[in-house]
Amino acid sequence: MQTTISTRVESGSFFDLDRKESALNRLREECAEWALPFALMERLVKSGVPYAEHARALRSDSVHASGVGFDWFDAELPAQIADEINLSDYEIVEHTDERRAALTQALERLATVHPDGFARVREFVRGLLWVALKPGIRNSSLTSSSDPALPYVIVFSEKARHHIPPNTVSPEPSRLFLAENLLHEAVHQSVSFHVLQHQVFADGYSSQTSPKIEIAWRATQGVARNQFWEVDRAFHATCVYNQLLRFRRTELDRDDLTTNERASFQAAYDEGMPAVRYLMGQLELLDEHFTVHGRELLADLRHQTDQL
Repeated sequence: MQTTISTRVESGSFFDLDRKESALNRLREECAEWALPFALMERLVKSGVPYAEHARALRSDSVHASGVGFDWFDAELPAQIADEINLSDYEIVEHTDERRAALTQALERLATVHPDGFARVREFVRGLLWVALKPGIRNSSLTSSSDPALPYVIVFSEKARHHIPPNTVSPEPSRLFLAENLLHEAVHQSVSFHVLQHQVFADGYSSQTSPKIEIAWRATQGVARNQFWEVDRAFHATCVYNQLLRFRRTELDRDDLTTNERASFQAAYDEGMPAVRYLMGQLELLDEHFTVHGRELLADLRHQTDQL
C-alpha cells in the first residue's frame, strides 16, 4: 500500500469518473459530464437524494488553463445540494470577464510555476463554485472550502483573492492568493479520497469522540470548533500546510511579486512553519488513533515537515 497521500486517482476505483457504471454511463451519454461528481455524492451521502439529477440545473462554463478544462458552475445552486454541503447562505456569483481572467490567471500560475500543485488540481478538481453570501446574510464569508461528501468540487469566494488562511489579509486582490486557495482545496480533496479508500484511522475512531488538539492561532476567532481540532482535522491540516508552505516558499523565491504579495506570503510562511511543526508533533503523540498505514503516512508527513 502507498505510504504517501495519493497524487493520482486510481483507475477503476470508486472515484474514477471514467469507470464503467450505469449511473456514470448515463450522464456521459446525455452529455451531462459536469454532474458526475454529484453521482458520487449520492453514493457517499446515502440519503436517497438524487444529487446528480438536481445538478442538471447547473450550467457549466468551462475555464481552461494549460490545456485543461474545469467546469465553472453557473445558475442557481440547487437547495438540496447547498443544504448538504453547508452552502444554504450562499449563491453562485455572476460570471464576468474579470472573474474569468482571475480564475484563468490563478490556474495558469499554478501550471507554470507550481507544476506539481497544478497536477494535483487537475487530478482532484473538476468543478468550481465561485459563491457569495446571499443578500441580507450577515455571517462572515468563507474563503474557500471543500466537502468530502462532494468529491472533485471546490468552493471559494472573492475573499480567496485577498485572504491566505488563517490570518493573512491583503487589501489588494491577487491571482497568487487565489492560486493558493485553489491548491489548498485540491489537497483537501486528495486527502479525503485517500482516507475514504484506505483505512487511515484506527478501528473505533470517531471525530465525535476524538481527542482535541488546541489550536492557539485560532483563539481569537471566537468559534470553539476552530480552537480545538479533532485528530482527523489536524491530519488534513498538516497535509495541507506541507503543500502550501512549499507553494509560498517558491513564490518568495521569485522576483515577480508585488511588494504587497511578498509581504503577505512572508507573513503566511512565517506563521505556517511553527503551525505545521506543532501539528506534526501533536499527531505523533496521538498515533494510537491511526492504523499501521496511518502511522506510515505520519512518518512520511514527518519527513516532509523536516524538509521544509
